Amino acid sequence: MEKQPKSYGEAIAEVEAILARFAAGELDVDTLAAQVKRATELIGWCRTRLSAAEKEVDKVLNSGQ
Repeated sequence: MEKQPKSYGEAIAEVEAILARFAAGELDVDTLAAQVKRATELIGWCRTRLSAAEKEVDKVLNSGQ
C-alpha cells in the first residue's frame, strides 16, 4: 500500500478525489488501474478503522452496565 492516510477524513478525501478525476474523464488507461487499486486499498483501510471504532464504542457502552 502507498502512504497510509493520517485519518479517516484524509482517506475519504483521497477516494473522493480519485472518483472526481474518474468522473471528469481525467484518468487515462495507463493510470486507471493504479488509481482503482489505490481507492480499493483506502476503502479497505476505512472499513478497518470503522470496525475498530465500532468495537471501541461497544466496549465503552458495555463497560457501564
